[in-house]
Amino acid sequence: MRAALAPGIRLLRALPRDSRYRGLTLVLTFLSYTSYHLSRKPISIVKSQLHPNCSALGPNPHNDSNSTTWCSWAPFDGDNYKELFGALDNAFLVAYAIGMFISGIFGERLPLRYYLSGGMVLSGLFTALFGLGYFWNIHVLWYFIVVQVCNGLVQTTGWPAVVACVGNWFGKGKRGLIMGIWNSHTSVGNILGSLIAGAWVSSAWGLSFIVPGIIITIVGIICFFFLVEYPEDVDCNPPLHHTAADEDPGGVTTSEKDPEAVISNEGPLSLSGQSSVDHSNSPKEPAEEPEAISFLGALRIPGVVEFSLCLLFAKLVSYTFLYWLPLYIVNVAHFGAKEAGDLSTLFDVGGILGGIFAGLVSDYTGGRATTCCMMLVVAAPMLFLYNHVGQNGIGTSIAMLIICGALVNGPYALITTAVSADLGTHESLKGNAKALSTVTAIIDGTGSVGAALGPLLAGLISPTGWNNVFYMLIAADVLACLLLARVVVKEARGWCGSMARQRGSSVQLTESVMDGK
Repeated sequence: MRAALAPGIRLLRALPRDSRYRGLTLVLTFLSYTSYHLSRKPISIVKSQLHPNCSALGPNPHNDSNSTTWCSWAPFDGDNYKELFGALDNAFLVAYAIGMFISGIFGERLPLRYYLSGGMVLSGLFTALFGLGYFWNIHVLWYFIVVQVCNGLVQTTGWPAVVACVGNWFGKGKRGLIMGIWNSHTSVGNILGSLIAGAWVSSAWGLSFIVPGIIITIVGIICFFFLVEYPEDVDCNPPLHHTAADEDPGGVTTSEKDPEAVISNEGPLSLSGQSSVDHSNSPKEPAEEPEAISFLGALRIPGVVEFSLCLLFAKLVSYTFLYWLPLYIVNVAHFGAKEAGDLSTLFDVGGILGGIFAGLVSDYTGGRATTCCMMLVVAAPMLFLYNHVGQNGIGTSIAMLIICGALVNGPYALITTAVSADLGTHESLKGNAKALSTVTAIIDGTGSVGAALGPLLAGLISPTGWNNVFYMLIAADVLACLLLARVVVKEARGWCGSMARQRGSSVQLTESVMDGK
């Protein structure tokens, strides 16, 4: 007797064809960027093994070696090991920031599937090369610096490509919420990277890099075979990025019909009422491929400059916490290194919640800039409170970390996902979707400058006291908020105009009813 179809297959068959491909795109891009962050994390885990406390490991087996550094990995066995670790971090971050500005330009001119999968394979190669330094017994700094620079450059292929793919498949109606949930790949990748790297860090730290390098390579190959860049490539319907009601006289997007509700491959497809079957079987008329937008052309899109500069300061705060929070907890709360590392992950948990909250609120209100600005305004005093009362107890510390993580990473997540996709499909482009990757690269590239500056400034300021570090972070938060002031005012004017039109329509309707009586 033949068994019934598996429940999962029945579920897939029940879903509309467009929904199946949208789900596939979300899953593949989520796994892709999870593997990117997974391959970036090992360096922070392995640092403790490159310069451990050798005196705690017993007597020195080599009589001619320094008793306190005999187990360290040269060239990180000297007193300047912190500076060398900083050089490794900055080599990656600076290369990533510079490469991001040109990455989007290449992404618009190359097939996204080739660009993303090729970048993932190269990222896997350079991640593994760092780990092979252990097995090849390499002890020269320039080797590790060069590998970090190359890895930083090729990792810039990831973000513009995955945001462009998701933006091609999802219209603006649900974009904030969907991308808020989807953006949790950053934290998931960090957690998985920590666990995988930690499995081999004490026995053979080279595997802490090689295994993540293999994983990102495998995911890249999967993307090459299964990723679909555009809905039109598989005869699906493109989402509505703009409707006639979207743009008010003030130039602010206020409302949009849900594209998934308006357009479905299982129901009405167009204003003419054609069915999806009729559309998929009808011959496609050849359309001229739009030209990719230039770098300066992308900068002229309204909002790109403001959101880019805002992200610079927002990412400065976020990455300072990423690199310095465990050390701050050790120094101020006097936790052990493992406990401080575990506690610091709560900041990422808050970031996931903040990204979802920001996306949901911005979808409901239609105000991306206003949502970011309000969260940044609240974040500044919360950072001040965390520094002064956040270490008064474990419960207070947990609550403050989650709240600060949500308020700091919420705007950061919203700008790098939904805002980038909105601006890359802005009405001023007149339907040319070739700007999405370039706009994403400009915004995230500017933010990456802040990501490199934040940890650097924290390292320079921290010897003067942690209070000064937090004052720097609060100032950056305030600047990020002020840079969005013009866009916030424009959104407010749009809301006022929309409310005035609604009141006018209500008055006219009332008068017509009275005249009829």
